[in-house]
Amino acid sequence: MFRIDELIVYREYEQEQEQVLNDMAFIVEETETMGMPVSDLRGLYFSCIHKLTELAGTYGFEGNLWHSYLTWLLVNNENVFSHASEIRGEVDGSINALVEHDYEIFRELYALNFEALEEKLGAHCFFMIADYVNAPQSSKVFNERIRDRICELSEKLAGAKDVHEFKEDMTSFYKDFGVGKLGLHKAFRVAHDEDGVQIVPITKIAHVHLDDLVGYELAKKKLIENTEAFVQGRKANNCLLFGDAGTGKSSSIKGILNEYYDQGLRIIEVYKHQFQDLNDVIAQVKNRNYRFIIYMDDLSFEEFEIEYKFLKAVIEGGVETRPDNILIYATSNRRHLIKETWNDRNDVQTQNGMHHSDTMEEKLSLVNRFGVTINYSKPSQKEYFHIVVELARKNGVTEEQMSDETLRAEANKWELSHGGISGRTAQQFINYILGTL
Repeated sequence: MFRIDELIVYREYEQEQEQVLNDMAFIVEETETMGMPVSDLRGLYFSCIHKLTELAGTYGFEGNLWHSYLTWLLVNNENVFSHASEIRGEVDGSINALVEHDYEIFRELYALNFEALEEKLGAHCFFMIADYVNAPQSSKVFNERIRDRICELSEKLAGAKDVHEFKEDMTSFYKDFGVGKLGLHKAFRVAHDEDGVQIVPITKIAHVHLDDLVGYELAKKKLIENTEAFVQGRKANNCLLFGDAGTGKSSSIKGILNEYYDQGLRIIEVYKHQFQDLNDVIAQVKNRNYRFIIYMDDLSFEEFEIEYKFLKAVIEGGVETRPDNILIYATSNRRHLIKETWNDRNDVQTQNGMHHSDTMEEKLSLVNRFGVTINYSKPSQKEYFHIVVELARKNGVTEEQMSDETLRAEANKWELSHGGISGRTAQQFINYILGTL
């Protein structure tokens, strides 16, 4: 009989997550007591097998799908132990004894004898999901590395010789990847539902690396230094990347996410109309062991927009100081973020008694709250040709296929009809070349 009602630390799950566990516990108990007709239990059992297969399709699980499901429960369960262990690993205290109690129960779940259970039910289907082979690239939620590590962890937990080894394997996973949605995903967006502000994982993100961004070495160095200080727990600044369109500002942010994810870095993308939710977002993540960058892409404000006031309050100046595990990174085509007019520069008192220069000073003070500002300017013609050639060679275009001279000539034609000189134009040109070769 399952002892899931005796769990202490790993007791609470989302309803959708625990449905199969509860149904399987009910089936096992009823087959032992024969309290229900076997025909009814058979239908519920096949429903559980169906749900395990659906989970495999969603998350890309392979091998023993029952073990994968139990492992999925463990890596998603946010509790006092998993929170304490994320990124840090082993923790001290009485909580360890309580966790080992729960892990003993999970070891019993991993050891469930499906052959004996199916004999009582007159069913014969578990063999089809005991060594399941999934379709390639089937995970709709996890990236390949996370999916593979969960499947690997599943085999380890099923084969653990005792509860201490089981606990070591779980703690190691929490240290490397964390727990729950914040641990198992890199990037997030903000959404509203009936329960309020929600942080929602972004399951498909660009696998951009800093080395993919050709040029801008000084800009990247400045960004890397600030980010490394942040993930290592040292003092770091909010960061504004400004400059011409298509110069790699957003790609640089994606690059540092992929570079420092393993060290606990996460990104939450927030849009301008969501600035009023920033305090709620910060409240949800401020006590976690990860380092969060709140990312604002293409940030700018028109004269009539006042959302920048929410941002100023959050960056600096509220009663509650910004938590140490949160920074704000923004990209913008405007150096000063807020559109200026000549009236702003005309120091004439307005009807409401405010000087225009006071208004301009208030607007410009937003930029001053970013401790690091990095300029991404449009490349020169020579730099543009260098970017084109480097990208071509990085993407496998050989000199035999297209010489440097030919690449430069064709790139020149391309930029004249495709938006001018920029890193983005160079990448689009290389995409075109790769499609024609």
